Amino acid sequence: MSEAVDHLVWVVARLREHCPWTRRLTHDVLTEYLVEEAYEAVEVIESVPAAAWPEGPLMDGTYERLRLEMGDVLFQVVLHSAIAQDAGGFTFDGTVAAITDKMIRRNPHVFHPDGSLRSARELASASIADIEKNWERIKKEERAAAASFEGAPAAVAGAAGFADVPAHLPALAAAAKVVDRAARQPVDPLAGAGLPPSDLDPAVLQDETELGAELFRLVQHSRAAGLDPERALRRHLTRLRHDLSGTAATG
Repeated sequence: MSEAVDHLVWVVARLREHCPWTRRLTHDVLTEYLVEEAYEAVEVIESVPAAAWPEGPLMDGTYERLRLEMGDVLFQVVLHSAIAQDAGGFTFDGTVAAITDKMIRRNPHVFHPDGSLRSARELASASIADIEKNWERIKKEERAAAASFEGAPAAVAGAAGFADVPAHLPALAAAAKVVDRAARQPVDPLAGAGLPPSDLDPAVLQDETELGAELFRLVQHSRAAGLDPERALRRHLTRLRHDLSGTAATG
């Protein structure tokens, strides 16, 4: 681990030891800050047109802003790890080991199971299609193992690959993940989900500017009708997960 990271871990440990405010923090109290810091980092990233990365931000100072925001995100990770360590849970080293092991396990086209790098010939032969296929297969195996450990039926826990979509994601972001994961399944589970056909002309969705305007119009219509669009989509996703889980359990 680098000297800079070691120093940050030391600083957080001393704050936990000597700062009454930091010492009283809990995982639950910090949740809102974890979300806030992540969104602030996203805000900096999205302040630059996608085509301008990485050259543009080097010239206008965006990278410096992003560096600071990423530091705030990292502080949250180190602080949560310190709280867990004080409770006898896990350490920051354990946090690092967990994600390192996961990346090695989920990228067999780059690493051998022992973590060593594959040969140049093996690295050059990997295709995007194979990588995505392996990624989904490995995640499915992980979900099945987690379900077995927790005592949940594997078929339900891994239904259509949606079980591990974070429950606290904003509904629109969660819906996008559900659609993406459905598209990567051998058979699209959404095709049989009983979704009503849409009368929206796909021609209006040629870029994100037009999509944003269309989504905003939909929000306007929902508010005029006295409806909450975020809650409506969240409830629809809940029903969809339930229906797909039932299909997986009986299929």
